[in-house]
Parts: sequence; structure tokens; C-alpha cells
Amino acid sequence: MITTCLGITIRILSNSYLNVFQKILTAKGEKSSVVNFYTYLGLSIIGLFCISRINFSFDIINNVLIMGVLGALGNYFIIKALSIGELSTLAPINSYKPIVAMVAGIFYLKEIPSLTACCGILLIILGTGFILNNKSGRINKKALAYRVLALVFSGTEAIFIKKVILQSDITSAFFLWAFSGLIFSAIFVLAARYKLKIISFKYQLLLILSVGIMQFSTNYVFSKINVSYALALFQLSTIVSVFLGANIFKESGLVKKVIGSSIMIAGASIIILF
Repeated sequence: MITTCLGITIRILSNSYLNVFQKILTAKGEKSSVVNFYTYLGLSIIGLFCISRINFSFDIINNVLIMGVLGALGNYFIIKALSIGELSTLAPINSYKPIVAMVAGIFYLKEIPSLTACCGILLIILGTGFILNNKSGRINKKALAYRVLALVFSGTEAIFIKKVILQSDITSAFFLWAFSGLIFSAIFVLAARYKLKIISFKYQLLLILSVGIMQFSTNYVFSKINVSYALALFQLSTIVSVFLGANIFKESGLVKKVIGSSIMIAGASIIILF
């Protein structure tokens, strides 16, 4: 239990800081798809040197490919969102992940949401109102749209990450996640015909390390507890991101964003835990 709690804490902190590095890189003029490609490339190289044996079977190829394309799309759209939007505004939107899971359950599993789940949805909507009702500045609607797309892809990706972990192991799933993401992120870069130029080696390296720590800790937590419970606990990172956005990028409306984030976290927890 202690190691699981430690894994959750590490995941929360690393996830918040990787968003900071993504935003810094795009602010320096780096293209979102190029940042995404180099992140997966660096993680794939680290995986090759750190993993002595890959537990792989042909039974998991479909899951790995789906995981790769969802992960590459999710990371691309979150970087795209951060390039034009505020970190402290976009991070709390991640609390909608439980709603994405619940909607998928209605269509694919015929699961009808309970009254408590509906209360959780209302809390998330209420929390969003606090965050988006920011009179000190305009909300970038395009950034919000990108963030929602990232949410849908990354939320669905979590299911396949868990499947790959169950079919292999934590370290093998990490490498397969990185390598499959590299394949699809490379396709995106080639399609856009961007030059593979690194503007800041320092922040790109920090991003690779923080994403690696985030993903490995995520895999560890997924291997110990239910994915839905983990996703609820991971929402605590939104509070950290709100403070980082205010302190590093001087984003305004801190009090409302903290209140809104807290309400959304409560709503996410109600949907999943009750």
C-alpha cells in the first residue's frame, strides 16, 4: 500500500511538470507533433537500454497498436492545447475522464449511471463554471477543444495500457507504449512535413524524463489497483497544475481555478468511487 501511494504521488507531480515543459517548448516555437515525436523517441531509447527482456506475444499486437495510436493522438492534442491555452485552465478539464468512461459504459456495456454518478457529473460541470468564468481574460475555445480531444484519447488509452500490462508486465508495457507511440508520432510528423529541429535540448530532455517517470509510475499503479480508481486519484494533479500555471506562467484567476478544480475532483471521485 505504501509503494502504491508513493507511485500515485510521483505520478501526480510528474504529470503536472511535464505539462509545464510541453508548454515551454511550444512557447519557444517548437511544433506540437515534433515535441511529441522526440518525447517518444527518447523514451524508446531509454526503454531499450533499461529493459533487459521484453515480454511480448502476438496476442497483444492489436492492443499495442491501439494503445500507440491513442497515446500519440492524446499527447499531440494536449501539447497543441497547451501551446495556445493556459495550463491552469486546461489541466482541470482532465477531471472529465470519468464522464468519458461512463459514456463509453452506456453504449458498450449498457451500464446506466446511478444517481450518485449524476451528482458527480453536476459537480464537474459546476467546477468547470468556476474555471471558465474568468473575467480577467478570454478563454481560448480552440485550446479547450484540443484538450477535450486529448482527454477522450488518453482516457480510452488507459484501458489498453491496463490490458497490455496484464498480458505482459510493467516494464514491457512501458517499452511497447513508447515504441508504438513513436511509430504513430513519426507518421504525424512525416504527414505534416515538419523539420525535426530541437529548439531546446534542456527542456526536451526534462520532458522526456518527466514523461518517462509519469508513465512508469502510471503502469505501476495500474498493476496494483483498478484503473478507474487510479484515474480518480490522479485528478489531484489538477491542483498542482493550477498553482504551477499561476507561478510559472503568471496565469490569473487562481482562487476560482482552485475552487473549481477541487469541486471537479470531488465530482470525479463520486462517479468512480461510489
